[in-house]
Amino acid sequence: MNTIPRRLHLPLAALFLAALSVRPAAAQTQVGGVVYSNYSYQVHADSAGVHQNAFNVERAYFNFTRKFEGGIATRITGDVYRDSNGSINDRLKYAYFTWTPKDSHIDFRFGETQTPWLDWEEGLWGYRMQGTMPMERAGYQTSSDIGLGIDGAWAEQKFNMQASLMNGEGYHAPEGGKYKDVGLRASLRLVPSDEGGSRGGLRVTVLGEAGKNNAGGARNRILGMLSYKSKVLLLAGEVARATNSADSVSADVKGNLFAVYGTLTPKDSKIGIIARVDNVDPNTGVANDATTRFIGGLSYKLSPNVLLLADLDNVSFQGTPSVQTKSRSSTLYFHTQFTF
Repeated sequence: MNTIPRRLHLPLAALFLAALSVRPAAAQTQVGGVVYSNYSYQVHADSAGVHQNAFNVERAYFNFTRKFEGGIATRITGDVYRDSNGSINDRLKYAYFTWTPKDSHIDFRFGETQTPWLDWEEGLWGYRMQGTMPMERAGYQTSSDIGLGIDGAWAEQKFNMQASLMNGEGYHAPEGGKYKDVGLRASLRLVPSDEGGSRGGLRVTVLGEAGKNNAGGARNRILGMLSYKSKVLLLAGEVARATNSADSVSADVKGNLFAVYGTLTPKDSKIGIIARVDNVDPNTGVANDATTRFIGGLSYKLSPNVLLLADLDNVSFQGTPSVQTKSRSSTLYFHTQFTF
């Protein structure tokens, strides 16, 4: 997937000035955001014998939302991030409007908006501060794209869905071809719990996506998940198949992904426990290329606006990694997340 950033061309100072100039009570405009930062320490030394460690601000999101008459609402989200050369850049993450017809169970969205899967799963997991979700980390998903979206929910979220028609290249890059991607996520609650909303209870959730890249190569995804979420416990498992090809004449590359994760937050406790395992085989036709990632840690809710997380992120390889690759495979983190 092309990763050339699409820049906001809007200085950070302007974002803050815009936030200060908004009058939420009169205009029904809401301003907020979230910041992810961390300290990391690599357990294995690199080829120079150094255990790399660093403080880092990973991401800062600035959200501007506003509601209008007639069921119209808008959202603009700026994404401030650190790129591969270490500099801090900014780009547009979301810029869309929604329309909810009166007495309707369906919302219509247009613009740069959420794709069907990742926003929903990030809300299920609840620890985006640790890193990206399994499908995004494996390179099979992007969280935002430009196009049309439809959200629907019935019977107090017993069944909910999201469908999309989008460019397919993600918010990182402009559209460079004639093809579009279609996607559908559907989630059915089998058994309720004390956790409501679109993710609570025992659920079966499926995702299907079909499209082509700019060169005409296949870009297809299919995923199934079984999850249970209550106010104390989350357990989830997913299995996915991804099909990619470089262009219309190249052979398909099929990859498999398996992931299980869970969280435990005792009632009236500020402490939480997280655990997750991702197994990715990027090419089922090639031997010894799979990886297994384990994430485990403890969180602490310092305040309603500040969440802390200490965890180990470790990757094991089916093949034999280089010294430099192995040095980056096991990292101790101290993450912070604060919202405003």
